[in-house]
Amino acid sequence: MLHDGGMLASLKLEMAYFSGLPLLMPRRRGGAGIILKLQRVRPARRDRFQPLKSREITPEFLDAMLCKLRRWKFDIVGTDEACRRAGQPGSSRRFVCLTFDGGYGDLIAHAYPVLARHAVPFTIYLPTAFPDGVGEAWWLALEAVVAGRDRISLTMGDGEQHFSVPTISEKYQLFAFLESWMRTLAPQHLSGAIHDLCARYSVDLAALSREAAMTWDDVAKLAADPLVTIGSATVNYPVLRSLPDAAALREITMGRAVVQAALGRDPVHVAFPFGDSRSFGPRDVKMVQQAGFASAVTSVPGVVLPDGRSDLHALPRLAWDGRRRSLRALRVMLSGMAWPAER
Repeated sequence: MLHDGGMLASLKLEMAYFSGLPLLMPRRRGGAGIILKLQRVRPARRDRFQPLKSREITPEFLDAMLCKLRRWKFDIVGTDEACRRAGQPGSSRRFVCLTFDGGYGDLIAHAYPVLARHAVPFTIYLPTAFPDGVGEAWWLALEAVVAGRDRISLTMGDGEQHFSVPTISEKYQLFAFLESWMRTLAPQHLSGAIHDLCARYSVDLAALSREAAMTWDDVAKLAADPLVTIGSATVNYPVLRSLPDAAALREITMGRAVVQAALGRDPVHVAFPFGDSRSFGPRDVKMVQQAGFASAVTSVPGVVLPDGRSDLHALPRLAWDGRRRSLRALRVMLSGMAWPAER
């Protein structure tokens, strides 16, 4: 479900499409191209409570999107080529670069068959703790906790907080509140908070995280495809702003080192975990640059500009909201006429 603001935004995108303005936008408004941020690809579910639905699309939507991108005359390129074009003068053909965050197992189960059939390049930004089997997908555990209870208690700060969420709407509100709060916590406090919740409500965080993630065998299979680029997304996928300098640098450099050791190749592209402006800052941009990465992507909406006008170590991306089904809305966004909110 889309909340009222989301429904209004979708309506505005639809109206913009039918106005014809996206096709008449000045070439410079759309820049050299767009980097698309995707996460999960899996069949539609019937669950009434799906607070993370915005971060997933169906295989059928992915297939339709790829068909439309070609019909709309976009070049679908890999990250190396996107970076190259960012440094070149603008051309008459714009690009779309497909990127996937999170290292989810459904990428190989449901997305890869579609991507391979279309023979398009794409990039996976991998947080290495997850194929190692030790990552904590706390957002999935939070979803499971809120979905399964009408009354929820947890320790927040110095006190115990209690929430009554008997309706679906109230569950959505509580999930949004707790997710936002957890993202402000230092890693050790975040881990403590989610472990406390999982222990109280019998959610197996470790099993949930392992079941959702790709294995290293999955990653190796994808890495063997010349159309696939494996990038880094740190080790544990932390909010970098919450870390002191040494810990942030360790996450950035160790994520790269683990991928290199596992696959025998150096991942030269990196994604900031979560990637919105609350999650990283200038310090982190400087760190990935000094660490020798060729590029770093964010989740800050925007287009990639030509002539070297985009910072390759803070590249914007458009995150597609999986609650929307309209390819017309996507066409408006790709024109540079309207952006979604950060997520």
